[in-house]
Amino acid sequence: MTQFVDECGLNVRGGDGAAGCVSFRREAHVAKGGPDGGDGGRGGNVWLEADHNVASLLAFKDHPHRRAGNGRHGQGKRRHGAGGDDTIVRVPMGTSVRDQDGALLADLAADGDRWLAAAGGAGGMGNVRFSTRHNRAPAFAEQGEPGEQRWLRLELKLLADVALIGFPNAGKSTLISRISAARPKIADYPFTTLEPNLGVVRTADDFEMVVADIPGLIAGASDGRGLGHRFLRHTERARVLVVLLDLAPVDDTSPVEQERVLLEELGAYRPELLERPRIVVGSKADVGHREPPAGAMCISAVTGDGLPGLIRAMADAVREARADGEAAGRARDVVVHRPVPEGFRVERADDGAYVVVGRAAERTVALSDLTAPGAWEFARRRLQRMGVERALVRAGITSGDTARIGAFEFEYHDDEDDFPTEAPR
Repeated sequence: MTQFVDECGLNVRGGDGAAGCVSFRREAHVAKGGPDGGDGGRGGNVWLEADHNVASLLAFKDHPHRRAGNGRHGQGKRRHGAGGDDTIVRVPMGTSVRDQDGALLADLAADGDRWLAAAGGAGGMGNVRFSTRHNRAPAFAEQGEPGEQRWLRLELKLLADVALIGFPNAGKSTLISRISAARPKIADYPFTTLEPNLGVVRTADDFEMVVADIPGLIAGASDGRGLGHRFLRHTERARVLVVLLDLAPVDDTSPVEQERVLLEELGAYRPELLERPRIVVGSKADVGHREPPAGAMCISAVTGDGLPGLIRAMADAVREARADGEAAGRARDVVVHRPVPEGFRVERADDGAYVVVGRAAERTVALSDLTAPGAWEFARRRLQRMGVERALVRAGITSGDTARIGAFEFEYHDDEDDFPTEAPR
């Protein structure tokens, strides 16, 4: 069973906010004690954080759900509930986060990068918050807000200095096993490697670089053939590409043709990959007798011929790429995290209802227990101050039409006294 997972789904849910408390001060020798209900605690957040100690997405393969802690309810004597604990989900460096439609949400490329995946719900306010000169003993409080919940898609793109690319059975696994401590599966048949392998190569002057063995590419890989997309995405962050050409191919494809196909597939997948520093190498020089393209190096990973020169060339290219501020393999996608829009708008639903869309308006009715005496009147006044009723009138609502705010639905009337006094059950 493979222990490397580079793509998975993840369900995240923020903690639920807790309810505020309805309480009144009851002490000896204190006449007419007022409201003293405390606020509920907010729910915890779910964060995704890149961690260099995490190698793959294996932890989410069979257990894709992550949830933060709920807040605690408020209590009497103005005691506020504690907030829920945050949950930090550690993912490998190089993890891209997308929504279910494929839109990029975050790119956690460096160790310590953090992104808010699911926000916790707000805690409800206790009845002490609703005391006014008109209502000195409010008998209602707010409910807690549910935490945000959604499915995400995680994709891992390996962070490597050098990516070895070539046809299946071109000798990539043998090469990385000779120049590093990596021990991939090696056999004399195509597609031996079905998952990327990483190895650290150390030169004589203690220079270190990370080399990735990318599973074999074939014609049509950019269109997804042979799991091409899964393999090609691991080349996106590499600083240097080493194109390995088989000098003794089993299907008699010439080294020149191999290079043409590989570069064509790279360009079709992402044109910018063709601008990366590139080293062309002919492999299996001990058994192959075909001529590599002009300027290509020749090596034999089995006998070791040419390996010192290849390592020097790779190290020089990586040094130059690291020094270059435009190092293509580390370029970060710019992700804009837009805040939740303020205000509200009125839309028409398919059934003809007038729907008020906006977090502030929806929270006004969602967090309030509208069945409690005085709660709907308080919520209605708050909606009026927001301008919700004016917006409904401008949208064309008339007496008898249905209006909807979140899950709360009511029949609108010009006369305020005809507004509903409790939420639908």
